[in-house]
Amino acid sequence: MTDLETPRLVLHPMTPADAEHVAAGSPPAGARWAPGYPSPGERGAASRYLATCADTGDPSPFCSYGIRLRTDGLVIGGIGFHGAPDDRGGVTIGYGLVESARGRGYASEALRALLRFAREQGVARVRGDADADNVPSQRVMTAAGMRLVGEDASLKYYLAEWAA
Repeated sequence: MTDLETPRLVLHPMTPADAEHVAAGSPPAGARWAPGYPSPGERGAASRYLATCADTGDPSPFCSYGIRLRTDGLVIGGIGFHGAPDDRGGVTIGYGLVESARGRGYASEALRALLRFAREQGVARVRGDADADNVPSQRVMTAAGMRLVGEDASLKYYLAEWAA
């Protein structure tokens, strides 16, 4: 599987070996991780990916991706799918950046690339959610073209969908 590239970022598909390092919080030799990477959320995503690989095989291309800066390869976060498309052609996504990379538009740029990729793979709809008080994440999804479709006391739910 190949990297997804944007003007400033490279979304690198996680391999089982990558996931083992992320889950352990220990970079492989030669890797450059920004301070704060991996977050607890990234470690959890890596562990879920490893469990999926063990249970049903590698879900690629519907896997997790490391977000790297194109300029120097520094890993600043992660983005990815929570699994393969469901029977209605829908997927759920998640993402996160280290604190020092926030506020620069990287998350929106990465999410736009992942949405474009999902559509190219025949996905009909992409779901995401953000904590009700996480306004920056809500803005990321809106900026990437997702729309607010519901909310409850704790979460706001977003959706991007395309005609078949």
